[in-house]
Amino acid sequence: MLDALIDAVKDTLKLLPVLYITYLFMEYLEHKAGEKMKLRLEKSKKAGPVFGAAFGLLPQCGFSGAAASFYASGAVTIGTLLAVFIATSDEMLPIFLSSRLPASTIVAILAAKFFAGLLIGYAADFLLRKKKIPHDFHEICETEHCHCEENLFLSALKHTIKISILVFLVTLLLNFAFLLLPEQAIAAVWKVPVAAEFLSALIGLIPNCSASILLSNLYINGVCRLPVLLSGLISNAGVGLLVLFRVNKNIRENLLITIALFLMGLLLGGPLGLLLEIFLKV
Repeated sequence: MLDALIDAVKDTLKLLPVLYITYLFMEYLEHKAGEKMKLRLEKSKKAGPVFGAAFGLLPQCGFSGAAASFYASGAVTIGTLLAVFIATSDEMLPIFLSSRLPASTIVAILAAKFFAGLLIGYAADFLLRKKKIPHDFHEICETEHCHCEENLFLSALKHTIKISILVFLVTLLLNFAFLLLPEQAIAAVWKVPVAAEFLSALIGLIPNCSASILLSNLYINGVCRLPVLLSGLISNAGVGLLVLFRVNKNIRENLLITIALFLMGLLLGGPLGLLLEIFLKV
């Protein structure tokens, strides 16, 4: 039980620097940068999915939380948000590197995640280009009651603390849940076609790095195959979904994004995993 508490504290502390920098930038953009900065950001949205998919590959789940905050404020498009969410793998990369998995396998998985995020991101921006819902950072401020106008650094700190407390509580509950439900208890399910991909994509929606840790270890130990692993990694957005539901007031929009992630994991994970297995001859 103590380990679950310590892990929750560690996971939350990892997020603090990224979240604080994110909110500090958003505060600056809203109050100091002016219209020129906003216009430049608006023009750069066309390349958003590229940068989103690239940043998503970095082993830091704070980037998905940052993307959710940027999206809620209107700084990035839904395509960029989805690109980050789909490319994000949380703790997968460190675990794979420490397990001495073949470099070709790691690179192939990262490439699959990058291109999946890129394609879905641009597809989302193209299909939803006329259905953008206006957002404003002031809406986040009103929701948080943080009095953003008082001080740039203090306001960013208040946003960061409130999100971090929520992340800590959810992480703690999930850690306890994983203690009560060990990997061995559901090992048999991972061998069943379709059902395994479905379960993996569902686990991927858990807003915590425990999901990527569980799936990565199952793959390393030979419990599941690449199609199952990718189904969960594609739907996994780290704490991104948790932050999205906290800062974005459009619940219907949040639910649709969650469903889209699950479906992408279910529909893309299997085919991409099979292609990788053929390419890697595993």
